[in-house]
Amino acid sequence: MPRSNAGKWVARAAATGGGRTYRGNAPVNWYAALVLIVILGIFSVVFSNAEYRHSATSSTTQTPPTTKTTWYVGLAFDVCGTQAPSLPANTSSSSTQAFFTTGNGVVTVAPKSSSETGTNAVFGKFVSAYRGLHVTATELKFPPGSGLATYKSGERCKSGTPDAGKAADVVATYWPSAFTSKEKPIVVHGDPSTIRFSANQLITIGFVPPGTKLPKPNGTVVTALLQASQGAASSPTATTAPTTATTAPTTATTAPTTATT
Repeated sequence: MPRSNAGKWVARAAATGGGRTYRGNAPVNWYAALVLIVILGIFSVVFSNAEYRHSATSSTTQTPPTTKTTWYVGLAFDVCGTQAPSLPANTSSSSTQAFFTTGNGVVTVAPKSSSETGTNAVFGKFVSAYRGLHVTATELKFPPGSGLATYKSGERCKSGTPDAGKAADVVATYWPSAFTSKEKPIVVHGDPSTIRFSANQLITIGFVPPGTKLPKPNGTVVTALLQASQGAASSPTATTAPTTATTAPTTATTAPTTATT
């Protein structure tokens, strides 16, 4: 190739950025990586924003019962076929306790902190707060002064009880709401402490022979539960029992007036 023609070819190649060969070897992978980085960056920003909004919403929404909720639960104990007397009141520190009873068979559920709300509001929290009471999957121990003793699964019911002589186990049954007729009982064969509280719930803890169907707490407990529920302030997370008002007839008696002239 003549020297003059070679110089002209080099000049043309420089003017076109390297000619066809250079354009064919352009850094396509580099541009693709750059586009991918931009896409991933946009996706990360959108995802982070969505997560932030979700966490902000979750932090303001609590599973009931919350620290602003007050529920009432009917509680009874059945020992060898006989419903035991209601536990005495343990309200001496009710201002700080989340789970307590006033001695009428009704447990007040009023969480004070997040560790007692939602799925943490369980029967076991009440048991641990009640001095002398011990309830597990195999043992039922009553506090001193209750007139009852300690009962362990496999032991036999004592004489003088409806189930005298029969081996018995610790078992629990609960009804989600006392005021819903279609509620089916839920039998708990494991640890009763895991039972989650619900508004107007009924719970019976029993030491009875295997296969025994525990009854609901008696009418006295249910009546006390109804009265407590009616007197509670209504809230969005509380379930309020139907209110029935009974008004006594009023009789006015006017004494006769005697005028003396």
